[in-house]
Amino acid sequence: MDRKALEKIALSVRSLSMDAVEAAKSGHPGLPLGAAEIGAVLFGEVLRLSPHDPAWINRDRFVLSAGHGSMWLYSLLHLAGFDLPLDEIKRFRQLGSKTPGHPEYGHTAGVETTTGPLGQGFANAVGMAIAQEMLAARFNTPEFPLIDHYVYALAGDGCLMEGVSAEAASLAGHLKLGRLIVFYDSNRITIEGETDLAFTEDVGARFGAYGWQVLEGDGYDMEGILSLVEEAKAERERPTLIILHTTIGKGAPNKAGSHEVHGAPLGSEEVKASKRALGIPEDAQFYVAPEAYAYFEERRKAWREEYDRWQRMFSDWARTYPEKKAEWDRFFGPVDLSKVSFPSFERGSKVATRKASGEVLKALAAGVPNLVGGSADLAPSNNTALPGYGDFSVGDRTGRTLHYGVREHAMGAVANGIALYGGLRTFCATFLVFSDYMRPPIRLAALMGLPVTYIFTHDSIFVGEDGPTHQPVEHLASLRAVPNLLVLRPGDAEETVLAWRLAMESASTPVVLALSRQGLPVYEKPAAWEEDARRGAYVVKDCEGTPDVVVVATGSEVSLALAAAGEAEGRRVRVVSMLSRELFLSQDEAFRERIVPRDVRTVVVEAGVALGWEGFVSRRDDLVTLDRFGLSGPGGQVAEALGLSKERVKQRIMGQ
Repeated sequence: MDRKALEKIALSVRSLSMDAVEAAKSGHPGLPLGAAEIGAVLFGEVLRLSPHDPAWINRDRFVLSAGHGSMWLYSLLHLAGFDLPLDEIKRFRQLGSKTPGHPEYGHTAGVETTTGPLGQGFANAVGMAIAQEMLAARFNTPEFPLIDHYVYALAGDGCLMEGVSAEAASLAGHLKLGRLIVFYDSNRITIEGETDLAFTEDVGARFGAYGWQVLEGDGYDMEGILSLVEEAKAERERPTLIILHTTIGKGAPNKAGSHEVHGAPLGSEEVKASKRALGIPEDAQFYVAPEAYAYFEERRKAWREEYDRWQRMFSDWARTYPEKKAEWDRFFGPVDLSKVSFPSFERGSKVATRKASGEVLKALAAGVPNLVGGSADLAPSNNTALPGYGDFSVGDRTGRTLHYGVREHAMGAVANGIALYGGLRTFCATFLVFSDYMRPPIRLAALMGLPVTYIFTHDSIFVGEDGPTHQPVEHLASLRAVPNLLVLRPGDAEETVLAWRLAMESASTPVVLALSRQGLPVYEKPAAWEEDARRGAYVVKDCEGTPDVVVVATGSEVSLALAAAGEAEGRRVRVVSMLSRELFLSQDEAFRERIVPRDVRTVVVEAGVALGWEGFVSRRDDLVTLDRFGLSGPGGQVAEALGLSKERVKQRIMGQ
């Protein structure tokens, strides 16, 4: 260890961070100042990186879970030689810069995931560690350890207060993810003050109970930090939490150790005082010690040599195992559905769309070998098990079914980590009503453009006897409000097959499949229905000439609309299945007008709140929707009691 050079790296992190935050007049200088030595050791001695090829599959993954400390990460990425020039550091938090307020995946080279909502990055790291184990088990051979890196994360007090990290830590301990190492920057400060205000638990004891190895040290003892990392890497049966005690804002003479330095600029006078105390020229702006640049120049050579050795090993492996290489190419190439034998369903039969989804999943599992996923303890209800492909566990790292336990929040964030890792397509599942428990990772998946598939079953009041706590009414509207999230609610088994096709074809958009508990009739459709349905909506049943009424329905209500339309004597009725409202609304006007003409009266039927449907109708009472919570009782009786019935839809068609 070149201690002097690492000290210069830490000094440079402090210099860049305080100046960037000061120039932006906003930001969080406390963590970068307090954890500078941790960063120097990590990037200077520990991490295996490839700044010239940030997507190299065998790089160490590093996640800054405490994303508010973004200048800590940006400073280190700049010093390490990633595509993050000093001019971008100077533009911290400015519009269009590569240094946004919190790290954003796909925006800044070297940033592995979007962080900011505390605890999400921690759980993403767990997902990355799971993905690593899956790929290593499938592709590593005794002589060719292709996947042998580590997953690291830096978390703060706030991350470990959040429930999502507790859920994810419990799962990681259970799965014995020995290549996961989390640094806990324990500075005992949050925005409101000292952590003693609300957080006095023994974190180490908690993680020990989860099944983690827990180590502890001084965040400024660089030799000690390196020694703790080596101890963590030697433990292969347990993930490791390294608790490092630090002082928030270290180096700021008047604010170090105070909550005042957590989330606000130091102020010009305190910056000057800090530079004097640290030995940085007072008038120097964005100072970087020459020794820091020189150190990383040599470090990049070592990284490149390691990268080149791996590439040679990969070539030897590919020649030795051509079948594995072909499978590798499938894993890391675009999804190929040509080998999937999708199920077919008989017209007139009755099939719950959750059951149809389960049949599609079996077909996908056989034809898409890198499809993995699971449920939050609801696989029998969600129909999400992949029989014949094993359960991912301590004893079987090749298993493709994940058992998340009753941990919806962690499930969503772990799925994001799996998707971020690369090489795998993943899904996760629960009841639609419990999507509330995993809303933060859904939003982040949409923000990052991750092709995660969410299987949300039991999608309406037709759940029945479980009552209003389990009957979603506002959930479709709330999910449709998320930008870049494709919400699909198929009306029958055939539409469910198409919905899955759309989900698997998606490369940069997460997809929600809202599926029924109850059996639904597989209805007749026009010959080329899929072409329009791919654009969000299609005409299921049309009339001769211009319709008097267009009935727009989704999911289980399409069959209800068809039944009502069939009894509406004297009315020319068109029934439209709207698989995705937002997808339909994004189409050109000519297509929208062809499916739902503006000058024709429209009735909307959906077992959910009216929000978002108002623009389709000219009269409020043409919304056959539910703006209230449900009831407990058999599903059909609940629907009748709430007015979601064939008779009511028929009355609206007739204008009564």
